[in-house]
Amino acid sequence: MRVFHSFDELAAIPNPVVTTGSFDGVHVGHKAIISRINWLAKQIGGESVLITFHPHPRKVLFPETAGKDLFLINSQREKVELLTKSGLNNLIVVEFTREFSEISSIDFIRNLLVAKLHARKIVIGFNHQFGHNREGDFEYLNELGKYYGFDVEEIPEQDIHNETVSSTLIRKALQEGRIQRANAYLDHHYMIIGKAVKGSRLLTNLDFPTYFISIDEECKLVPPDGVYAVKVENGGQSSKAIVNIRNNRYGAERDFNAMSIEVFPFEQPGLWESEVKLLFAKKIRDEFTFIDASDLKRQLEKDRELVEELIF
Repeated sequence: MRVFHSFDELAAIPNPVVTTGSFDGVHVGHKAIISRINWLAKQIGGESVLITFHPHPRKVLFPETAGKDLFLINSQREKVELLTKSGLNNLIVVEFTREFSEISSIDFIRNLLVAKLHARKIVIGFNHQFGHNREGDFEYLNELGKYYGFDVEEIPEQDIHNETVSSTLIRKALQEGRIQRANAYLDHHYMIIGKAVKGSRLLTNLDFPTYFISIDEECKLVPPDGVYAVKVENGGQSSKAIVNIRNNRYGAERDFNAMSIEVFPFEQPGLWESEVKLLFAKKIRDEFTFIDASDLKRQLEKDRELVEELIF
């Protein structure tokens, strides 16, 4: 997958089949759209293209209201990895600014999709809107397509458990610690990619050597405090693991700088200063307060047994 960071740096893309959106989570609905544009592109000897935005538009347009407490399922690094796996040919990451937000839908189509990208087909999700004040929709695109010579297709909503899948629904599930439900909507494991730094001396002394995960995007959504069953991947290796997430400021609101993500991998503990990927399977319990180290060790041994059964 080729990644471009503006329309000005685009290389030639043959017969582009295009979609647009934030695609946070790259969930089952997003995958249906990507699968469709990949298929359509092959039919006309073309390539699939996703135009996405960074930062998230709500972070720019509503920094004190809707964007203030918006946490994203994926960091940019994670999103690129998931999109690469989807078979997408080209990703255009547009820097979203207030100035960009004021581009009308007609100018977005005429000056970018047509003049610079030369789009042959445009595929959008159900009820998708775009452009300044979200004035563009499927009917509007259809009319412009007749004039500018591109086709338009709308993909229906994707339902799981009789609920329409959306990034908002998945964020809610993750914020409630319902990892398995979120994974069903995503059609893959919720992930955290970060750097491993040396963990707790206490746990190392209890024969549970750990490391902490450092993440670099404050808007990355992290599940609530508790203990989780995960698979950890690093350099082609993988291991079952226990992850403990906690807020280190007692009684305070959750703070990115006060939150810790501590990992006990069963098979590969010595990963300091390397990048690792955590794939979450299930929340196994809330966080407990232990009177002494022996109680903590007994609980960790129970947690390990449970994770061994949960993850194959």
